[in-house]
Amino acid sequence: MHNSRRLALFHYWVAFAVFLPAVFLGAWQMLVRSPLPAPLADGDLYYASVTLHGTAMAYVVTTFFAMGFGYAVTATSLGRPVRGAVWAWICFVICLVGTLMAVAAIVSGQASVLYTFYPPLFGSVWYYSGAFLLIGGSMIWVALMVYNMVAWKRDNPGQAVPLPMFATTATALLWAWAASGVELELIGVVLPRAIGLTTEMDAGLARTLFSVTLHAIVYFWLMPAYIAFYTLVPEVAGGRLYSDTMGRLTFIMFLLFSIPVGVHHLFADPEVGLGFKYVQSFLTFLVALPTLLTVFSICASLEIAGRHRGGRGLLGWIAALPWSEPMMLAVGLSLFMLGFGGFGGLVNMSYGMNMMIHNTAWIPAHFHLIFAGTVVIMYFAIAYEMWPRITGKPLRSKRLARWQLWLWFIGMIVTTFPWHVAGLMGQPRRVAFFDYTDPLLQPIVPLVIASVIGGAILATSAVLLIVVLVRSQLGEKALSAPLQYALAVHPPSRLPKALNGFAIWNTVLLVFMIGTYGYPVAQFFFLKSSVPTYGVMGQASLPEGLR
Repeated sequence: MHNSRRLALFHYWVAFAVFLPAVFLGAWQMLVRSPLPAPLADGDLYYASVTLHGTAMAYVVTTFFAMGFGYAVTATSLGRPVRGAVWAWICFVICLVGTLMAVAAIVSGQASVLYTFYPPLFGSVWYYSGAFLLIGGSMIWVALMVYNMVAWKRDNPGQAVPLPMFATTATALLWAWAASGVELELIGVVLPRAIGLTTEMDAGLARTLFSVTLHAIVYFWLMPAYIAFYTLVPEVAGGRLYSDTMGRLTFIMFLLFSIPVGVHHLFADPEVGLGFKYVQSFLTFLVALPTLLTVFSICASLEIAGRHRGGRGLLGWIAALPWSEPMMLAVGLSLFMLGFGGFGGLVNMSYGMNMMIHNTAWIPAHFHLIFAGTVVIMYFAIAYEMWPRITGKPLRSKRLARWQLWLWFIGMIVTTFPWHVAGLMGQPRRVAFFDYTDPLLQPIVPLVIASVIGGAILATSAVLLIVVLVRSQLGEKALSAPLQYALAVHPPSRLPKALNGFAIWNTVLLVFMIGTYGYPVAQFFFLKSSVPTYGVMGQASLPEGLR
């Protein structure tokens, strides 16, 4: 088990070591976009910073955190060390090398392509190769999660796979499906151009392939938070999970519904037909079902705990919950942000309303409220809950941890709520500088300044996070209770195969993907839609004879 703990700890530290400077980059970007004076306010630096911030948060922090969380869950929920630990360390090294390659390319000014790297933007082969190693290397983790679940089922025939492991395997499979889009884009479109095999890239094909990843990756980010909702929160609250079956259905629905819906990010793109846009818009609404199921299930589980702790009356159980526990506090703050962030998502997936807010500040407001709000605050809580179990050392200062969570919540609200309003007022995203002397821009000045204040609060909270974790890491060893997962009110003894594995659901998802992406992708092999690529300095990369 010691090797399993070290695996989790190394992955967590990489995630948080990258997270801290990425937060400061985001705060600096908000300052640059404001009318306030900003140090190093340069356009090239700004777009390189946006690329580094987005790549770090979307790929590096989340992938390493999910992998570390997966190893910890595997060892603790199955009650045995992670099988294939050597391959896990190989995976760690590959992903770390890929991260360093991508970061080096960005820092050297060779990859200002945002984290979506849409053609005709074009960067260094080292950036694309690094991204491919990071994402492709993580597929070893996917295989290990599946292997560990299958091996446990083989050794325990007829028994129900523990819900934490079932959900972790669902996360791994979701990531494998989601990452297939960007991997195919890198292999088939981007890397051939980067290494000089072609002189052009098909922008429409690249965007369509990336759309497979673009929305599903959000649920890869979310899954550790939802695993904590179902398996850690009821235990911390002192109660039981309302329904194990409901949890399994939730993770199955996330796997099925979150993958074949990415075309709603391409509503403004002409290459995809209206019919496919409509179908995927409808499917996107289905993603709300597992979230609504989760909110009901977790509220029911918390009511069970609150009433067990002596809560009386209609809402008395809420006050009876242990709000002094960081995990409990994080859940309340996370669900609050999930409500507002989810509403923004309903706007994005509606074709007519999407046209109003497309490429405005509304878009980063929405995904920051979901990712940096709902998801990241639960990452903090998971770290606070697991750190003592991994290190054998108690968490230093729960009070400081609660302050850190409150500051993150306040900073996120102060940052994203003004962005939503500025987006409705027409402020574009992906723009470094604005002329705030223009009368048309004067009304958004207070909103922009408010977001700068929010960024400063977030940076303060990020520093506090590292302080709490480092203090805990350096503290004296003490006996700590093993990690306990919530038991269901009615624990299942046996389950149907459909709720105890994923073979049938992967087949169903394959049919969904063929139906929703088959024609939109296939058409590019018959259309001539390639475009010249543009380097980091904006110079078109044309064939020699056309220069």
